[in-house]
Amino acid sequence: MKTTTRLLDLTAAMVLLVYAGLSPPIVSGDPGRRVSMTLVRGAAALGAFCLDGSLPAYHLDRGFGAGSDNWLLQFEGGGWCNDVPSCRDRSKTHRGSTRFMTKTAVFTGILSNNASLNPDFYNWNKVRLRYCDGASFAGDTQVGNGTSMLYFRGQRIWNAIILDLLPKGLAKADKALLTGCSAGGLSTFLHCDNFTSYLPKTADVKCMSDAGFFLDAIDVASNRTMRHFYNQLVSLQGVQKNLDPNCTRAFYPEPSLCFFPQYALRFIKTPMFILNSAYDVFQFHHGLVPPSADPTGRWNRCKLNVTACNPHQLDALQGFRTDMLGALMNFFRNSTRGGMFINSCFDHCQSALQETWLSPTSPRIHNMTIANTVGDWYFGRGEDVKEIDCPYPCDKTCHNLIPASTTDSLAPNAPDRKSLGTQLSPFSLAFFTFIFYV
Repeated sequence: MKTTTRLLDLTAAMVLLVYAGLSPPIVSGDPGRRVSMTLVRGAAALGAFCLDGSLPAYHLDRGFGAGSDNWLLQFEGGGWCNDVPSCRDRSKTHRGSTRFMTKTAVFTGILSNNASLNPDFYNWNKVRLRYCDGASFAGDTQVGNGTSMLYFRGQRIWNAIILDLLPKGLAKADKALLTGCSAGGLSTFLHCDNFTSYLPKTADVKCMSDAGFFLDAIDVASNRTMRHFYNQLVSLQGVQKNLDPNCTRAFYPEPSLCFFPQYALRFIKTPMFILNSAYDVFQFHHGLVPPSADPTGRWNRCKLNVTACNPHQLDALQGFRTDMLGALMNFFRNSTRGGMFINSCFDHCQSALQETWLSPTSPRIHNMTIANTVGDWYFGRGEDVKEIDCPYPCDKTCHNLIPASTTDSLAPNAPDRKSLGTQLSPFSLAFFTFIFYV
């Protein structure tokens, strides 16, 4: 049984590798722009290494025209690892080593350079920070791994990339936006104020997290699976010293709680926009109903197709939405410079895919797309840009597609499997699973 499970996990990892090298589906027909990788040659002097000791990297697409002095940095997502075996396994993939990464990245959605598809940021300098540390760019330690070493140096990777970009124009930024998806969205919370400290005091600096508002949720078996996982991660990777000290003091003796955005948010001074689904598919499958909480598979049909959920299961999903909105309520009521777009689509990561960022079929709240809402917030085109969707199933602009391959056995590195992998967008994962098997 263990061998079968392991093979299934490896199969899922291969699907992820296929996905990473290809463009996501673009309903607009625009193929996106392929941007070459840049290795950070000076990273070694700073002790900034990926898990396996390889150099970190990013992709830079130069801005032009009126956007030449504006910068958008996007943290790549890709889950986490919380013990030596799972991090060792991760170090042998594109999630832990630049040696295994594709050497070009497709820029779409918020990274697109097409004015009709990304009207507010198309001509900015745009950077994708490749993710290879397994702790949302926040760890700083290392451990012996038999005859080799595992480097938990996410914080140094972040610093090294910024230092590499400063002389390339970032030091003179007029406007800047730090963003990221999933584990990268969590990185945005962790590094938002630090990003501001690198830039000119005159710069207009803001941050946007996409699918990074991971809840300290109680799962359907009344356990705190995510809290346990993050506790182990923070301890293993030496993350605590890089968390906001005001937050860790406030939550002593449980400083690892500050890895959760809901606890760190009130300490962030830089304007923040939160883009998230109230029914985030990843959190549904791994936070609310992780495999350990559903050993008999009662939730399997519901996970595959939300219309198959029974009333009790729908109540649990609505309860998760209520918990998310509750965790955001202080921000919603009291943040004068913050923004939000909390929709009711079963999705995960919506800013990097053209189909959800800005297209004829994009999700909408009050007829506003995600791209329109983020742009209005950043450029101050509205007084209070905070959109909260009505509960499922009222929003008819949602795709609400649950990937057919996201069964417990195929969920890549679920929380109780020690390494938590970021789920692809629903349509994308189903699509590339099909490509892999044929």
